[in-house]
Amino acid sequence: MIFLTNSPGETEKLGEALAQRLRPGDVVAYRGDLGAGKTAFTRGLAKGLGVREPVTSPTYTIVNEYTSGRMPLFHFDMYRLRSADDLFDIGWEDYLERGGVCAVEWSENVEEALESPVCVTIRHAAQGPDCREITIEGGEQLADLSL
Repeated sequence: MIFLTNSPGETEKLGEALAQRLRPGDVVAYRGDLGAGKTAFTRGLAKGLGVREPVTSPTYTIVNEYTSGRMPLFHFDMYRLRSADDLFDIGWEDYLERGGVCAVEWSENVEEALESPVCVTIRHAAQGPDCREITIEGGEQLADLSL
């Protein structure tokens, strides 16, 4: 499915809509350039999961954990990781077993470790500086996803 959003707020709303369909153990694998809107989308995921704390980019921490919602949200930034081995070194399997949603930025760096993820590709759209083209693929729970 392809969506066009016209603002960071609309990007967040799409993330929120997706969160309503996610189940414990689901992995959301992001692709997109710097500044594309991956963290904005994750803010929406967090809101849809009922997370109350502020969501920030995990660029320097590798993973941010949000546990105040109906299920935990683990927000990963794999930019500095170069292989699935690095992912397993930080305890990836433990996160999967904790019954939350794992949102993974720069997923292409560790894609061989991600089994059946929901793939979210975010691109700048030509319609304007805040416009994004967002493609969401995978996961049977997405059949009727809309903004």
